[in-house]
Amino acid sequence: MTTAHPALSIDRLVSELQTLAQISEAAPPVVTRVVFGEADRRARAYVKKLCADAGLTVTEDAIGNTFARWQGSDRTLAPVGTGSHIDAIPNAGLYDGCAGVLGGLEAIRVLQQLGFEPRRSIELVIFTSEEPTRFGIGCLGSRMMANVLTPSQALELRDKDGRGLEEWRAQAGFKGSLESVALPSGHWHQFVELHIEQGPLLEQEGVDLGLVTHIAAPASQKIVIEGEGGHAGGRLMPGRKDALAAAAELILALESAAKSTGAIDTVATVGVCEVFPGAVNSIPSRVTITTDVRDIDGTRRDGVLKALAAACDAVASRRGVEITTELVNADPPATCDAAILNKLEESAKAAGKSYKKMVSRAYHDSLFMARIAPVAMLFIPCRGGVSHRPDEYASPEWIGSGVHVLARTLAELAS
Repeated sequence: MTTAHPALSIDRLVSELQTLAQISEAAPPVVTRVVFGEADRRARAYVKKLCADAGLTVTEDAIGNTFARWQGSDRTLAPVGTGSHIDAIPNAGLYDGCAGVLGGLEAIRVLQQLGFEPRRSIELVIFTSEEPTRFGIGCLGSRMMANVLTPSQALELRDKDGRGLEEWRAQAGFKGSLESVALPSGHWHQFVELHIEQGPLLEQEGVDLGLVTHIAAPASQKIVIEGEGGHAGGRLMPGRKDALAAAAELILALESAAKSTGAIDTVATVGVCEVFPGAVNSIPSRVTITTDVRDIDGTRRDGVLKALAAACDAVASRRGVEITTELVNADPPATCDAAILNKLEESAKAAGKSYKKMVSRAYHDSLFMARIAPVAMLFIPCRGGVSHRPDEYASPEWIGSGVHVLARTLAELAS
């Protein structure tokens, strides 16, 4: 391939991304595709047809993880994997996940057009439910593929209306044993995920590509504070047990704990705060908050959790409230494979693209694929670092650079 990548049809790829974006539960430019919903099913059908048109063999597992394989000459060898997701949170944009799926397909088509003959098969993967919208847990498909989420745990998942995974997957047409979803270690020889950065660094620094060295992992907690309600005018300040005031202390304690590590890679967020009864003239009697703590260093992240636990004990004692905590998940971070990163670096140099090594502070399906295969991620810039919004944007040039380098890398890994 030349630096101009003549085999790459960026117009076709952009058109396919735009067509996929039209398959949505909301009017354009908003993209909403919640897993197993009608739009999600239509989107799957569209991408599967594109894969079949490219001569790939398409299969699905019991929860809809989709595999599109370009068969290599040696069927005894484990394939090389690439891919991402096409489900989208409410009020999202058209590049998150989709650039990695359709960009992976375009990389395969580039290699086909150039007459490349892979020794190892190249397998494009569409992961089911990377987003947590339906069941409140992200990376459902890849968690189950890596057996991080067991079938029995998956069957306990419920949406906000109480409908479970079993009901939803049956409605979407997926059947078979959930035990069959888990893949053995070594199913893929190596795995590379192309993705928008979802941050501003590449654009700010004028760099074409990000080579991801580490993927941070979140630990999420649900914290419930039970105080005493009452009339906002009738209850005097000395005797109050205000659940929201207690929650405010915990939120600030979490922020302080994250900052105190001294590491730029430690981040902590309270993204949900539910107040009961929620009346302007009523003292909050119950507050539920959810916390998200992330780091590429698991020990450092867990230190923040310990500091938060200590704050819960102190606030409960001082304010006379009851605080209960529930750990939703605490996944270990992942280190990307040095050999794949070397190939990505060589491919970027050969393609004439600038790059920087960086950390992914968002987590992706590759975090769980790292349990069963060597992985790496390739980032392309996104305008303003904006993601999970309708104005999410990656230019054709940025996408083209990513696909070009991905194609080169897949060729090297599959040779």
